[in-house]
Amino acid sequence: MGLNRITRVVQQCDTRLQRWLQPDVRRVLVYVRAPMNYIVMAPVYRRMAADSRVKFFFTISPGASREAAIYSETEGKVGVISSAQARLMKFDACLAADFIWMSLPRGTRRVQMFHGVAGKYTNVYDTPDKSARGWDRLFFINRRRLENFVRSGAIDANSEAARLVGMPKVDCLVDGSLSRNAVLESLNIDPSRKVVLYAPTWSAHSSLVTMGEELVKGLIAAGYAVIVKLHDRSHDPQHANSGGVNWVAKFKPLLERGSGHLPTGSDSCPFLAAADLMITDHSSVGFEYLLLDRPLVRIEVPKLLKEANVNPEYVDLLANVSLSVRTTDEALRAVERSLAEPHGKSAARRTVAADLFHGAGKATSLAVAELYELLELDPTN
Repeated sequence: MGLNRITRVVQQCDTRLQRWLQPDVRRVLVYVRAPMNYIVMAPVYRRMAADSRVKFFFTISPGASREAAIYSETEGKVGVISSAQARLMKFDACLAADFIWMSLPRGTRRVQMFHGVAGKYTNVYDTPDKSARGWDRLFFINRRRLENFVRSGAIDANSEAARLVGMPKVDCLVDGSLSRNAVLESLNIDPSRKVVLYAPTWSAHSSLVTMGEELVKGLIAAGYAVIVKLHDRSHDPQHANSGGVNWVAKFKPLLERGSGHLPTGSDSCPFLAAADLMITDHSSVGFEYLLLDRPLVRIEVPKLLKEANVNPEYVDLLANVSLSVRTTDEALRAVERSLAEPHGKSAARRTVAADLFHGAGKATSLAVAELYELLELDPTN
C-alpha cells in the first residue's frame, strides 16, 4: 500500500473516530478562494464560534487568489486544513461565497453565501445559465437575485434551498458598530478632513488601469484625504486581473505623502464607514456604500461593463444613484459638487439599498438561524 493511500486511510479512520466520540457535534467546512470570500462568511462564523456543538474547519481552493492572506483577518487562530484533507473528511455542511465546488463525502450539505451584488458575470452569479440545484441552501442577498435565479431556470419557484437572508458582511454599516471618526483616527487621518474612498473593481479594463494613478494624484492635489481600497484580484500580477501593475508599490508612497491610506486587508467596511464620498467604476462595494447614504461618483468604463458581462439592470441602478463621469477632470468636479450637495440623490440611494440588501443589520442573525436549522440544532442551547 502506497504512502498516500495509507495517509488517506488514517485520515478517514480519524474522522470516523471523532464522529463516534462526539456524535452531537456538527462539523462545518468554510471553503474559499479569495480573502474577500472569508470576509463574507466571517460574521456567521464569529456568531457561532463559541458553540461547542459546532466545529469549524477552514480550507482554500486550489489556485486561490492571495492565498497567504486569506485567513489573515481572523480573530485568533483557525483550523486550516488542505483541500486534500477536506475531501476525505465528513462534514455536515460546507459554506462557500463563490460558485466553487469541491468533491466531498456524501451527506455534506452545501450552502452558498454570495460575495457581491454588482451583477457582474451575470450568467454565473445573477441570471445563471446552469442549474444551481446542487446547493442545499442558497442564502440570497436580495429578492431581485432570487427571482432572477427562478426566471433563468437555475432553481424552481418553490425551491426549499432558496432562503432570503441578506448580506451579513454589511450589518456593521447600519448597526452602529463602526464609527467614522474612530476608523480615521486609527489610520492617523484627521477626521475634520474630507475623505474620499476610491474602490475600483479588478480587471485589465477597470478604471484602476485606465486612469487610477492620475485620479489619485488629482484627489491628493485637491486636498482630500484619500483611501484606495484595491480589489483582492487587483493584487494579482497577471495582466487580466491588474493590468500587470504592482498597485501597492505605485500607490503607497503617493498616499503616505498625502496623509492617505492603502488598506491591504479585504474587509472594506471600515473604510466605507470612514469615507465622506466614494468613487468606483462597477464594484459591489459601490452598492454596499449606499447603505450609508453618502455621495457616490461612478466612473463609466464601457469596455469593463462589456468584458465583465454586467447585467444592464445593475448598470442602470448604479448610474441612478451616482454622478457618472469618464475622465479624471470630470471625476474631480463631480467629487467637489457631490460633497457640496451630499443629500443629492439621497432618496434614490436609500431606495436601491433597500432593494439590494434584505434585512440589513439583521442578516447575520438570519443566516445563523438558517444554518442552525440546516444542522438540526437548537440555536438557543
